Parts: sequence; structure tokens; C-alpha cells
Amino acid sequence: MKMSEEVIIRHCSPTLAGLKTGSIFSYSYQSREAMRRAICLWNQRLRDKGIRILPLRYKNGSALIYFYRPVFLSRDIRNKDACRMLVERGYNISTGERCVVHLIKRLAECDEFPHEIGLFLGYPPEDVSGFIENNACGFKCVGCWKVYGDREKAEKTFSRYKKCTQVYQEQWTKGKSIERLTIAV
Repeated sequence: MKMSEEVIIRHCSPTLAGLKTGSIFSYSYQSREAMRRAICLWNQRLRDKGIRILPLRYKNGSALIYFYRPVFLSRDIRNKDACRMLVERGYNISTGERCVVHLIKRLAECDEFPHEIGLFLGYPPEDVSGFIENNACGFKCVGCWKVYGDREKAEKTFSRYKKCTQVYQEQWTKGKSIERLTIAV
């Protein structure tokens, strides 16, 4: 099985460009082994660019794929508000990898997404906290996530992500490889 480049471009361009910590998307598979092989191949292709791809959960013939930059995740979890939220939910925040392992465990235990998942995607901690504390209500605006903090900054970020995805889709359609489009960090 080959994981579609088009799907990666559509869902992960800001991560490829180094603008975003991580992206998550669902991908249908024929078999878990084929899905694992596809993920392994993508990891080989993008490892030198600082990208890691992991299956977070397999369910009903679909894998939840986490496409991320470990260096960015390690930076993000050092934020005091992110640390507090993760520790409150039982995470060992000594490394980003340990946090990802715990996230996989949380996803296996819960039918819905654990709300702290936004921290793994580079969402501002104040917005993740606002989402949790307000039960997804009372937000200032919605884009890639629900905003409870700095609306103006979030809207600029949403615009950058959208523009990045458009540019990456155009460049990929013109034949530029994902490896060439991926910024090394």
C-alpha cells in the first residue's frame, strides 16, 4: 500500500514547511502490515528533513496518522501551560517521545480525542486550555482550531497555513517532490 502524496500535501503542508509542529489525518488501509510498511517508507524519505510519521490508532480499517516534527514537539511541551495540562493528564513530559506514547495510550482508552491533542499539533496552550475549560463553547473564532486567546494572531496563522497549503499543492501538481517541498530543521 502506498500512502497518497496528495493526502500528505493536503493535510500536512504547514508541517512540511516548518510552520506547524504536527498534523493528523485518517487514512484507510487494506491491512495493518501494509499501512506499517507505508509509514516506514515515508519515515525513511523524510527522516533527514526532521519529520516523523506514526500511527496513533487503528480503527475500522482506518489509521489515524500523526505527521510531526519531534524537535518542535519537544519545544512545545516545555511551555509552562502545556506542561501543566500534560502533567495533569498523566503525561511524562521528560521527552516528546514519551508524550506521544502516552497520547497513543489515551487514544486507545477514549472513544473521542483527548482534548490535549491540540498541544501535539502546535495549537497555542491558551486555546487548548480554553477549549477544555469551556467545553468547546464561548470561543472567539474558529479556523484550524477554536480560539480562546489571541484572535488576531490565530487568524494570521490560519491564513498562513491556508496559503502554504495552496502553494504546496500548486508546486506538487507541477512535479516538485515532497522531499524538495519539505524544509529541513
